Amino acid sequence: MMGSAGPRGSGRWTAVRTAVAVLLLTAWAVLVPGGAAAGAADGDGLVKVYVVRSADRNGGTPDTLVSVAARTLGDGNRAGEIFALNRGRQQPDGSALTDPADLRPGWILRLPQDAGGPDVQLARETAAQDGGRQDAAAPSGQQESEPLVIPLPAVLAVVGAILLALLTAGIVARRRVRRAFAASARVVRRLGEPARRARRLRYRRSLTESFARDQESLRYAHAVLAELTGPEERAVHAVAVDGTGATAWVAATGTPPAPWQDLGGGRWHRPPGAPARPGATLPPHYRQDVPCLVRVGVEAQGRPVFVDLSRLDGVLSVTGDRAVARDTVQTLLAEIARTRPEVPVTALQGTGGLPIALPAALPRIDPADLAAYTPPTRPTAAARSGGTLRAAARLRPLRALLVVPGAPTGRESADLAALCGPGGAGWTALVCGDADGAHWRWSATPDGSLELPLLNLTLTTPA
Repeated sequence: MMGSAGPRGSGRWTAVRTAVAVLLLTAWAVLVPGGAAAGAADGDGLVKVYVVRSADRNGGTPDTLVSVAARTLGDGNRAGEIFALNRGRQQPDGSALTDPADLRPGWILRLPQDAGGPDVQLARETAAQDGGRQDAAAPSGQQESEPLVIPLPAVLAVVGAILLALLTAGIVARRRVRRAFAASARVVRRLGEPARRARRLRYRRSLTESFARDQESLRYAHAVLAELTGPEERAVHAVAVDGTGATAWVAATGTPPAPWQDLGGGRWHRPPGAPARPGATLPPHYRQDVPCLVRVGVEAQGRPVFVDLSRLDGVLSVTGDRAVARDTVQTLLAEIARTRPEVPVTALQGTGGLPIALPAALPRIDPADLAAYTPPTRPTAAARSGGTLRAAARLRPLRALLVVPGAPTGRESADLAALCGPGGAGWTALVCGDADGAHWRWSATPDGSLELPLLNLTLTTPA
């Protein structure tokens, strides 16, 4: 009896190995016919591509080279690389990409090899034959190469077969497989994470330079804000704009005015080209000095997002990663210095946290005079009544800024409430840390993302 256990165990191992081998060979033969032969004949030959979407399949916004680069490369500034790879390349409809602003649904764009994400597909390059010679890329005037797209379900099926085989083997040798997977994962993370962090940091730094140069989008955002508030005085908390349209986060209910469309979740969207972009023109009744629109970051599509700080109602608390929280407050201060250079500012010392540089363009208040200083205009009694929730629907002009580099203590929180809270002196506080009574709370992550829960929005903040 004891002697028969060995052969049975050996038979089970043989059966497992055979099943795994048959499974992998069958999946490869059925889903990727000729894959082994093609690989031997053509080398790898696979390229990464992206199929341009129409506006109705893309949330109402057509694809641009910037949005494709942001979605597949994590950096909208790499749009030029995609244009260089596809310039003059013949598309399925017979036309070719010659203008970076002209993308048509159904076109197949070749991507750099470091592209990734759910929208990236694999394709095999096929080139014209010339007397038995195969060119890597056909010269101008000849038939150009076109990518043959391999369906993503087939690729996923092969990956699933491999995972199933590994799972089967893991049932027999769980500990060994678990240790091997853990070691492999650690190696992959160590090798890939520094490069990913470096690319992400370069992208965030490029946003800082882009924000400093771009004044047109600020005028456009103010025009959109004026258009939506109008005589009805709708509360608009944030605006995202680019050359193709605008999206607004509003507190209003009911049907948006034409041509705006309700996307749900408090978001209204104006389709591209309807109506004509207002540009820098503002209605005569619009008081541009009351709202305080500042760029906080960009969406995944690369659009800048402006938040109206006059809706802040006192205290903004930026929690999470300390370095990214500091970058967020620095971005807000730089934006305020460009749009409201008359707003005085001071920093509350002794709270810890990372140092924050106050812009030279903003007038300073001596911290020793903090208790005695009163902003130029105090809030009226009507503005102070009703508490935080009612105040959220009204404008509160930005009069004076208090920067808090770290989380305030109990006594400092009481001082913040006296200066910035409802019924206070009319200050606005930007806090790098958790602050009791903060009306707005944002959360920063180590990779430079910023979550705005009240707007259900995640942005990339500059560095």
